[in-house]
Amino acid sequence: MKNVIKPIKKGILLATVFASMIVSANEISTRIVSIDAKATAFTLNNVKVGNLLTIKDNDGVVLYEELIRISGTYRKGFDLSALPNGAYFFEVEKDFEIKIIPFTVDTNNVVLNKAMETTKFKPVINQKSNLVFISQLTPELEAVKIKIYSTTNNENVLLHSEKIEGSQKVERVYKLEKGNYTIVINSDNKEYTKFINN
Repeated sequence: MKNVIKPIKKGILLATVFASMIVSANEISTRIVSIDAKATAFTLNNVKVGNLLTIKDNDGVVLYEELIRISGTYRKGFDLSALPNGAYFFEVEKDFEIKIIPFTVDTNNVVLNKAMETTKFKPVINQKSNLVFISQLTPELEAVKIKIYSTTNNENVLLHSEKIEGSQKVERVYKLEKGNYTIVINSDNKEYTKFINN
């Protein structure tokens, strides 16, 4: 079983993925207009069908969730008056990134904290024949954990595990023998799972 996974040296093939991720990072622009918590207008530019918009509290509890149904500009008014005073954030999940837009509610006023707006990059997992390419931008040098499991008879057996730290980008290529695999990537307190059948 030790020879099932063979890490392969980084290649030029991943450069295109990173180029598209960097272009994508600047696509979303945000605008929030608020007179009070009952009249908060939220606008996102350059969204695509299938992007996910959520509103979460500071503990990560989802208070609102909506799949974007029309590409282009998204506009919606939110009545945030029912929210208790505190910190919250809008989260926009796209193909390669998650944009986090924090705001606070204080006595019926909504204040957007533009200085704290961040973009987190999601891992990209592609398969070509028996090769699996994993790439992720990590500009904040956050740790990325990759685990690859062999899946047989509904049982997962850990075949490979690694933790990458101190790098602004993760690039890995694995050669997998014929079979079923589960790849789990942990990054920035989020877990991403991909099932591979080759």
